[in-house]
Amino acid sequence: MKAVVMAGGEGTRLRPMTSSMPKPLLPVANRPIMEHVLRLLKRHGLNETVVTVQFLASLVKNYFGDGEELGMELSYANEEKPLGTAGSVKNAEEALKDDAFLVISGDALTDFDLTELINFHKEKGALVTVCLTRVPNPLEFGITIVDEEGKVERFLEKPTWGQVFSDTVNTGIYVMEPEVFDYVEPDVPVDWSGDVFPQLMKEGKPIYGYVAEGYWEDVGTHESYVKAQADVLEGKVDVEIDGFEISPGVWVAEGAEVHPDAVLRGPLYIGDYAKVEAGAEIREHTVVGSNVVVKSGAFLHKAVVHDNVYVGQHSNLRGCVVGKNTDIMRAARIEDGAVIGDECLIGEESIVQGNVRVYPFKTIEAGAFVNTSVIWESRGQAHLFGARGVSGILNVEITPELAVRLAGAYATTLKKGSTVTTARDHSRGARALKRAVISALQASAIDVRDLENVPLPVARQQTARGSAGGIMIRTTPGVPDSVDIMFFDGNGADLSQGSQRKLDRVFARQEYRRAFPGEIGDLHFPASVFDSYTGSLLRNVDTTGIAESGLKVVVDASNGSAGLVLPSLLGKLGVDSLTINPGLDESRPTESADVRRSGLVRLGEIVASSRAAFGVRFDPVGERLSLVDEKGRIVEDDRALLVMLDLVAAERRSGRVALPVTTTRIAEQVAAYHGTQVEWTTTSPDDLTRVGGDDSTIFGGDGKAGFIIPEFSSVFDGTAAFVRLIGLVARTQLTLSQIDARIPRAHVLKRDLATPWAVKGLVMRRVVEAAGDRFVDTTDGVRVVETDGRWVMVLPDPAEAVTHLWAEGPDDASAQALLDEWSAVVDSAGR
Repeated sequence: MKAVVMAGGEGTRLRPMTSSMPKPLLPVANRPIMEHVLRLLKRHGLNETVVTVQFLASLVKNYFGDGEELGMELSYANEEKPLGTAGSVKNAEEALKDDAFLVISGDALTDFDLTELINFHKEKGALVTVCLTRVPNPLEFGITIVDEEGKVERFLEKPTWGQVFSDTVNTGIYVMEPEVFDYVEPDVPVDWSGDVFPQLMKEGKPIYGYVAEGYWEDVGTHESYVKAQADVLEGKVDVEIDGFEISPGVWVAEGAEVHPDAVLRGPLYIGDYAKVEAGAEIREHTVVGSNVVVKSGAFLHKAVVHDNVYVGQHSNLRGCVVGKNTDIMRAARIEDGAVIGDECLIGEESIVQGNVRVYPFKTIEAGAFVNTSVIWESRGQAHLFGARGVSGILNVEITPELAVRLAGAYATTLKKGSTVTTARDHSRGARALKRAVISALQASAIDVRDLENVPLPVARQQTARGSAGGIMIRTTPGVPDSVDIMFFDGNGADLSQGSQRKLDRVFARQEYRRAFPGEIGDLHFPASVFDSYTGSLLRNVDTTGIAESGLKVVVDASNGSAGLVLPSLLGKLGVDSLTINPGLDESRPTESADVRRSGLVRLGEIVASSRAAFGVRFDPVGERLSLVDEKGRIVEDDRALLVMLDLVAAERRSGRVALPVTTTRIAEQVAAYHGTQVEWTTTSPDDLTRVGGDDSTIFGGDGKAGFIIPEFSSVFDGTAAFVRLIGLVARTQLTLSQIDARIPRAHVLKRDLATPWAVKGLVMRRVVEAAGDRFVDTTDGVRVVETDGRWVMVLPDPAEAVTHLWAEGPDDASAQALLDEWSAVVDSAGR
């Protein structure tokens, strides 16, 4: 018989522990809950198992692999969207259709006799057998009533006390015959107890309930999670514990160092290669994970500490949970019921009160007293900035209060009386936050030029006209409930790393400058912003030949702020244009990849039917530009980069082109053919901007619809790229498809692998070691070049527990083989 382990739940009630880790991987006695479940299955002969995954699926797959280490055969059924308890199993129907199978949750701790359950199912000739158990408080579970023969008479999901008619509850463990799939509709959310079982009972199908004896705990809350740890240590549940019982109830795993003068009062568990110094005291029901360091004088009681945590001298942890890779500094105190997420820093002598939740990647400052949950404090460790400025969920991570503090910190880095330019996209959230930002700037003796709603490139260009800096607030691309607060320097570019660190320091210390009444900054609204922008653009970008060419183009403004510039631009260009989706839509400040794709398909249809030369589609803030050729075919972003490169290089015949190192090496061939050369940069937009600002640079792009037109600006600008493209096409008199056809096909493949933060450095070292004598390029990450020109690049993500890989070969098969080879290197280091 096969088994199905359901491991796709998000575990929202267990956040922040499940913010960066799927619930089945949460450790109980230093072993993932799901591993306890799999070992139980193996003990009862259920060696072939299908695992249903959805939330953070790659982490589950990477941890358990094919099950070889457990002596099992594991396969996976991936849900693209949540399908419910029945829908997720239906998703694995192909592997289960031949015989009866057992369904069990990957996040419930139990030692039930599954063999007895299976025998009961067979004896009764049941279609479905529901495994039941008795609990003192049935409110959070589905109540089930059975008759004397064990046949189910009634189900009730999560009752009130007034509805409680039994203490016998559904454990979510089932034995089923494959015929049950006939009652589960594919690709829609369906639940067993809420949808399928009532229908089976209505039709009189044989559903039985087996009341199991033994331990069962649904690990769904912080309280039940801590209780499960204590129950394992107390021996209340029959599971395997790694390590040695050096005294009654005191378990120490392999490689752990416990000083003889440390005080251990079991039951407790100390994980492999942990280090407990002299004078530390660890008391009952404490679990210390792998590679944890407990310094002298530290006190831990009923604390669950995940892997790679540093517990400083004289710190005090009581009844709390601490996520992996967290540093708890000297004399910090964490009280009963508090939960600290992964990768946090708890400063010296700080106090985290009971039941407080500190989400991952946050910093609690030294001496702080925290009595409310910390959703946002800092990203990474004491570092605010991500890839898009300061980003987070609107009114959860990014609140008006945070915006005020950020703007105050930014103002403090500038001289009194300086001018800052502010702007936003067309979302209501950005509008509200910008008002908070303006108030904070004025209160810090800063004059404000407010552009209101403008495209991002316009905000950058206007900032560069006499301002000391700028702030743009926009919806995070592709994430409608999040916002980015972007900070610019006096040139309109993103802040340098040094300026970011300076802003970080002021923000962390809360050393904000306040103005005296006579120093409050002014607020004014510059006029003719769009005319100024388009006038400058047309003066700096070559538009010769456009008016005479008779070109017809279709422009999709995607209901974003790019449409605000087009009226003053298209008329002056003298081009025959058709503009679609020009109006602003506050309800759609950003777009998903699917919406963008469908918009391009529609644009292609219009281009083909109107016989236009080509079509362009702006992103909602006018920063990026996508192309459609004269036949209505989408020019993919990586090909669009090569097409633009070919056109620019053919016209200029000298100079440098700025491209990230992940770009296909076909770009070198194209550039060299026209007498230009490529300047390889890191994948950071800041680096592209730096090179783009050099006098010898003629073009730049990132292969993701971002283009730099250096004669006008050193930053991504969709409108400037559009004007440059019209001029190039008009003068060459070639179509986009003709240009595309003369460029060789590239074969670059990309893959992302989940990599724990703790081993990222080890991964990169292993990659360099595996490269051997091959050429290694360290412009960004590690790029290994084979003797035949094939290459692979390995780059750790700066913000997520992920490693990115790119590979290029003469064909897809060769690139795929290279990707597989180096993925194995990364995986081996991450295990």
